[in-house]
Amino acid sequence: MRRRRGAVCGLVAGFAALGVAELASAVVRPQSGPVTAVGGAVIDATPTVVKEWAIRAFGTSDKLVLQLGILTLLAVFAAAAGLLAVRRPPAGALVAAAFGLFGAVAAVGRPEGRPADAVPSAVAGLTAAAVLYLLAVRVRAGYTGTGSAPDRRRFVQLAAGTVVLSGLAGLVGRQVNASGAAEAEAARAALKLPPPASPARPVPAGVQLEVPGLGPFFTPNRDFYRVDTALVVPKSTVDGWSLRIHGEGVTRPLTLRYEDLLRRELVERDITLACVSNEVGGTLVGNARWLGVRLADLLREAGVRPPSQGGPADQLVARSVDGMTLGTPVETVLDGRDALLAVGMNGEPLPFAHGFPVRMVVPGLYGYVSACKWLRELRLTTFDAYDAYWVQRSWAARAPVKTQSRIDTPRPYASLRAGRVAVAGVAWAQHRGIAKVEVRVDGGPWQEARLAAADSADTWRQWVWEWTATGGRHELAVRATDGEGRTQTGRRTGTLPDGATGWHTVTVNVR
Repeated sequence: MRRRRGAVCGLVAGFAALGVAELASAVVRPQSGPVTAVGGAVIDATPTVVKEWAIRAFGTSDKLVLQLGILTLLAVFAAAAGLLAVRRPPAGALVAAAFGLFGAVAAVGRPEGRPADAVPSAVAGLTAAAVLYLLAVRVRAGYTGTGSAPDRRRFVQLAAGTVVLSGLAGLVGRQVNASGAAEAEAARAALKLPPPASPARPVPAGVQLEVPGLGPFFTPNRDFYRVDTALVVPKSTVDGWSLRIHGEGVTRPLTLRYEDLLRRELVERDITLACVSNEVGGTLVGNARWLGVRLADLLREAGVRPPSQGGPADQLVARSVDGMTLGTPVETVLDGRDALLAVGMNGEPLPFAHGFPVRMVVPGLYGYVSACKWLRELRLTTFDAYDAYWVQRSWAARAPVKTQSRIDTPRPYASLRAGRVAVAGVAWAQHRGIAKVEVRVDGGPWQEARLAAADSADTWRQWVWEWTATGGRHELAVRATDGEGRTQTGRRTGTLPDGATGWHTVTVNVR
């Protein structure tokens, strides 16, 4: 009985810690909460192969799974601390306080950490220690187990009162945090972006093939993939946003506010983005219409020259408000492609999950070296002098997008009727374009598919091949050839260190 009461003491103390921490984070900032801080530290410390597994297994739900895992471990830890506390109350309280210290260190140690970020975890640790000590002392004094019924009722009342007060504290903190987020969302919703001075070319007729099971040419914002390390999506208004451009070779450092960007020439371009974690046949790729300012214009205004023209910096390091750093080749940004500081996506201001208020978009490069969200700083340096976040974790410093193709329909292990079957999907090789797509059945000869109309070399391209299916089990494979005449390799490799290769295959059953 005492063990069960001890576990209850620990769980109540843990709940109290989380409630108080939520309230404290509302005073500091949402990202400073212990679950978020510890979760961020876990992400930073997790080996790359484990992160890749998590993305494959859980997709864009990986952060939710991580948070649930942390809460589960916290519950186990709290129960264990409670078991210790009913035997030795000071020792149990010390263990609870140590958890708060760990969270405080994790919060301050994050790339974007501030001294004040330690407050929620520290307060949570002290609260857990105090609650656990008081409850454990009462257990030892006989308020449970062999104690009288009134004694047991008083213990239950004390524990229940603690839970209620902690829940109220957490609810108030959550409401305050939610109100701040709601204000930012309302401000974004009221924002009106100027029309582009250089609008995107009209999409040619025929870019969208009317094939059931084939997705839209433009990926809706709600469906666009999201891969980042932010457990709490930053939600800020444009009022306090600014961007600093500085570093090696910058002769005229710039500090730009949001309204400064909107007063400049805005360009609108259709660009497909792809994540380096996208496996062969994966869905971590999407196409959108972006609105923004040419990044090359800003860099040249700051006096930046590419290395080919004697510039001293070959790497542009972008830093986000959550401390993420991405490194982009300066030569690539300045080679004439439509590298943007984007403020709009598919006709509206950037969604918060996709980088509001400003993000980078560089066609032809994987997102981890080009697509920094929640941007706040651009620093010119060299690849020899600095390794950005993902490069420190074994990813390649330079990562041009590889030619890829995918079968969207029929789905794997689909049961089909014999006869005419539309095999269709998408192919992409940003900044090179797609010149040809081929399909084969059961390792037979390659058959050329019909391509949809091309929007630009920076967007994906849909394709379809009409197959006369016969009964039995069959394997379909696809490969693409880019605009420079290079055909996608069939050699299968994983995503690390610079993107997966191989032909996408789908097995179907024809009856």
